[in-house]
Amino acid sequence: MTPDPRLLAVLDDLQAQGGWLERLVSGLDERGWRRPTPAEGWDVATTIAHLAWTDEVAVVAATDDAGWARIVEEAVADPQGFVDRAALDGGRSTSEELLDRWRRSRPRLAEVLRDRDPARKIPWFGPPMGPTSMATARFMETWAHGLDVAEALGAPVQPDDRVRHVVHLGVRTRGFSFAARGTAVPEGEVRVELTAPSGARWTYGPEDAPERVTGSAWDFALLVTQRAHRSDLDLKAEGPGADAWLDVAQAFAGPPGAGRRPRKVV
Repeated sequence: MTPDPRLLAVLDDLQAQGGWLERLVSGLDERGWRRPTPAEGWDVATTIAHLAWTDEVAVVAATDDAGWARIVEEAVADPQGFVDRAALDGGRSTSEELLDRWRRSRPRLAEVLRDRDPARKIPWFGPPMGPTSMATARFMETWAHGLDVAEALGAPVQPDDRVRHVVHLGVRTRGFSFAARGTAVPEGEVRVELTAPSGARWTYGPEDAPERVTGSAWDFALLVTQRAHRSDLDLKAEGPGADAWLDVAQAFAGPPGAGRRPRKVV
């Protein structure tokens, strides 16, 4: 079976994003691994443990029905603390153990997704996903948590066009963002027009849609991953439905997060 070129493109970018983050953490001493990130209660080690765990769980979801059923049972028993517990438990490992675990989980997941029949959905904590969507979700998590680590370490982040995968997922999850809060999706289409880090223009939705979202693609990705408060971002909504979307936007599975506090003083 020939893999979907779109899947291969996402996997290439996922490998590059993971490599960037690995370079940030691979030379850290123990004190560096224990630096707190902006995610409450998580340090750098916890973050890397979470990324490795999620890769491993995605492999189970794609290859082991019985194993996935057990994971779902654990999640149902503790829906609020399940993910945090796995991350905190994993984060107690040594830095060498964590790096080895993560270095093994990333290529294993890529292998499983490349070999997966694209017509077969993979079960997940949110809606089931095809291999390309799963790879995109893994990119989104790696990108977002990588920003947390970079902020914890005071490391610079250079925006690049790999962020298109996060933007794509953020647009596609508009309906899910409302459903996660138990509210109806506003009627009508929304046009999205964003400027990429390279200066390219990325557009989604009908050109004649009655409502639209415009601004920075990087900032849109920050919004849908809840890595920045809306008031700090270069985004504009035209229309009540578009405006409501930017208040609840969420590209990740699971319950809505608390988000970040505004940085700007009003």
